[in-house]
Amino acid sequence: MEQWFSALSVFEKVYWVTALISSAIFIVLLIITLVGGDMDDMGDVDAEIDGDSGINFQFLSFKNLMGFFTIFGWVGIACIDKGLSTGTTILVSVVCGLLMMASMATLFYYLSKLTSSGTLKLANAVNAIGEVYLTIGAERSGMGKVQIKVQGGLRELDALTDEKEDLVMGNVIRVKEVTDNGILIVEQLKK
Repeated sequence: MEQWFSALSVFEKVYWVTALISSAIFIVLLIITLVGGDMDDMGDVDAEIDGDSGINFQFLSFKNLMGFFTIFGWVGIACIDKGLSTGTTILVSVVCGLLMMASMATLFYYLSKLTSSGTLKLANAVNAIGEVYLTIGAERSGMGKVQIKVQGGLRELDALTDEKEDLVMGNVIRVKEVTDNGILIVEQLKK
């Protein structure tokens, strides 16, 4: 291994050292990211590089820089192996590294948009169709429960009705409105 490395030119050594070291760091970062590990002991490495914490799209972050140097190194090695000139090798490896940084920044930006608070917004229940679960008293005389699909999940919620007759288990209903204290006002759907 020493003979092989000493036989390389300085230009090739720079690319090999960059590729190997950045690849090792990148793999560790990837594993930590995939298993959801915290790096509290190291501090928030990305925050030290970011210029503005209000910007969600982070082009310059530690992960993105490691991605840049990893791709820069390996593409440079591939260009040298193909016999490309020094200038072409540098140009191609820098462009590929920048494309990797842009791809990673875009990926993390869109992944951050996938987060959801999980808070149920009852206003989303208006006009939802559901089924009576526990009898609802006529003309708001007794509170019952309905099962409706809201925000992608089946929910069991308190309900009242203005109908003249009780709504019993199995009646199909539609949510007319939601009161200020979070109780659904429902009506029976006629068959």
